[in-house]
Amino acid sequence: MRYLLRKLAFYLVALWAALTLNFLIPRMMPGDPVDILLAKVQQRGGSVDPATRRAYELMLGADTGESTAHQYVSYLWNLAHGRLGTSVSDFPAPVSSVIATSLPWTVALVGLATLLSVLVGTGLGVVVGWRRGSWLDSLVPVTTVLSAVPYFWLALLLVAVFGSALGWFPLLGGYDVTLNPGWNDDFLRSAFHHGVLPAITIVISSAGGWLLGTRNMMVSTMAEDFVLTAQAKGLRNRRIVVWYAARNAVLPTVAGFAISLGFVVAGSVVTEQVFAYPGIGSKLLQAVQNNDYALMQGIFLVITIAVLGANLLVDLLYGLVDPRIRANG
Repeated sequence: MRYLLRKLAFYLVALWAALTLNFLIPRMMPGDPVDILLAKVQQRGGSVDPATRRAYELMLGADTGESTAHQYVSYLWNLAHGRLGTSVSDFPAPVSSVIATSLPWTVALVGLATLLSVLVGTGLGVVVGWRRGSWLDSLVPVTTVLSAVPYFWLALLLVAVFGSALGWFPLLGGYDVTLNPGWNDDFLRSAFHHGVLPAITIVISSAGGWLLGTRNMMVSTMAEDFVLTAQAKGLRNRRIVVWYAARNAVLPTVAGFAISLGFVVAGSVVTEQVFAYPGIGSKLLQAVQNNDYALMQGIFLVITIAVLGANLLVDLLYGLVDPRIRANG
């Protein structure tokens, strides 16, 4: 229990520090979201007076008449009550609805593709590490080269071949725009069809790292005394691989996987830009371009919670797997 309380206290302090940076960084950027929104109003023929500007400042949470300390307290108070503000980029939609609309696309695409790449890379790494020196070792340099290829270049190559030349997959978008989004067969099939190519790109570019890491850990684990003892006892190879070697070799993979899940949201920007995918990464880039403080802070909040939650999960899992960590923690 003391180990759990210490971890929770540490991550609460880390969350407060991240929220503070989340408040300060957007305000250090040049430009003003109120000016951007008022410029859009003027382009449409609207008139802007001091009262209108004051109303927009209060609505967007960018009140230049208040001190930074007062804005910080208001920011924390609004967060505690679930009020994330109004988005300039998607005005007048609230930030919470923008995130709720775009986040499922990112989680479904990048999250599932990350899970698939970890399973494929780890599984192949276990087999290659167990059969080291065989022809399976030729998979290591191939996957390493694929992992070193810039992601955007690999994505454009797959789009040119499988999307443009062969026409097997759509080039852009997350679904057929002629369909109404919803839980119906036509829309789900269209969303799946549009997501196959981005998912394959993620798997190809990231599975090699998991394979190489797991393979090296398997080779190291196979030289441990407990594995040699199991072999000397005449245990079946399958039992030795699964319960002795792989069980210990995949521990770093578990930690890396949990942390990579935390970065699913942050790592989706390039993916969604190349494929014009309607996820939260595109919304983040749009928010930066429009100095949308509220939307940037909302997305950064989601990223912060995801990363801290993933790290907390790793610490708790390691505490369960290895009691020595709890004793020393």
